Amino acid sequence: MEKKNENQVNIELSEDISVGVYTNLAIITHSPSEFVCDFIQMMPGMPKGKVRSRVIMTPQNAKRLMNAMRENIQKFEQTFGVIENGDVPPMPPMNFGTPTTEA
Repeated sequence: MEKKNENQVNIELSEDISVGVYTNLAIITHSPSEFVCDFIQMMPGMPKGKVRSRVIMTPQNAKRLMNAMRENIQKFEQTFGVIENGDVPPMPPMNFGTPTTEA
């Protein structure tokens, strides 16, 4: 009798999602119950960017994502060399048309 792998997960990737979206900026905000990651495309010389994707997750899943990214960046750098940040200028103030929040 064949034993099933109980940890196996089937994931469906539709064709329209599989092409992905290009972003060159991520804005991350959070509340006590969720993290919101907005992935934005900014074009050179344009004062306005466009949110291409928004991902909302629990704090626990945000931490899992952070750990997975750290691990994958380490593997990437072992294979291809250190990723240089270069001279990245500071971000300009962002205006999302919503009131500012205070802690």
